[in-house]
Amino acid sequence: MTDELAVLGIECFGHHGVFDFERREGQTFVVDLVLGLDIAPAAASDDLRDTVDYGSLVAAVKAAVEKDPVDLIETLAERIAGVCLLDLRVEWARVTVHKPDAPIEATFADVALTISRTREGAK
Repeated sequence: MTDELAVLGIECFGHHGVFDFERREGQTFVVDLVLGLDIAPAAASDDLRDTVDYGSLVAAVKAAVEKDPVDLIETLAERIAGVCLLDLRVEWARVTVHKPDAPIEATFADVALTISRTREGAK
């Protein structure tokens, strides 16, 4: 059985998008993570070293969003999933990237892309 660790609503500022003004001005991206892992070792030891340190993970995800701009949130989501899968205890990662200020000529609440990646599918 796989347990799930969720960290939701990670706000980051990045310069991603296909339009010049998105690259120049940047915008807020919000990231949700759900990770599959076995928490039994950490529950038994009560030791942070036996689980995913979600504080460090959030810092790494923020850094991944804030670095080198890309055109698509699809590319950004893949980058974030790769960061999550660097910890060998993570069996799979479900990553949602929200782009609430996407340049759309209509009233909308959110644009979100969700991907799921397993250790075998990691790049």
